[in-house]
Amino acid sequence: MKKIRLAVLIGRGGRLPAIYKCCKKDPLVNLALVVSHKKESPGIEKAKKWGIEAFYFRFSDWQNQGKSREDYNRELARILKERKIDLIVMAGWDLVMDKNFLSQFPNKVINIHPSLCPAFPGLDSEKQALDYGVKITGCTLHFVDEGVDTGPIIFQEAVEIKPNDTSETLQKKIHKKEEKILCKAIKLFARNKIKVEGRKVWIL
Repeated sequence: MKKIRLAVLIGRGGRLPAIYKCCKKDPLVNLALVVSHKKESPGIEKAKKWGIEAFYFRFSDWQNQGKSREDYNRELARILKERKIDLIVMAGWDLVMDKNFLSQFPNKVINIHPSLCPAFPGLDSEKQALDYGVKITGCTLHFVDEGVDTGPIIFQEAVEIKPNDTSETLQKKIHKKEEKILCKAIKLFARNKIKVEGRKVWIL
């Protein structure tokens, strides 16, 4: 079976060490690229230390040059294609990618989100859950479509909310579950064990 080339698109890279560890142990996964859209990211420096190609790709830099979001998406797609990336993992990547970008990587872009979708999409999901007063939240790993956290669901893990939880304590609990399902899905994807049919995702 051919080894897959993985790219991880990050914010600060909180989930990156766990992804790196599981990829290092997996003979069928090569963590080939790490990209961040943030101004600063510890994940970029970590990836470089591990010997992985890593760089910043900030939309604000493109805006300052008078370039459009479409140009930005097009160039990111070109970079990923050039490096022959088989799977793109968005972990802390806050930018919504457009139809033209996604069409170049059909069922090859997955995102981790800190809620049980379709509940609490977008930013600050932990705070949304606390403010709403739900007793259980969690995380969702899903394929990316043009919506915000609306794509076909691969895995979900529940997390109980305790009365004394804050956004920070809840986030820590959710992050552990995120790392678990991210590593599980990367392993399965590398072995062609994930099948998508419309909104349904089957684990073979």
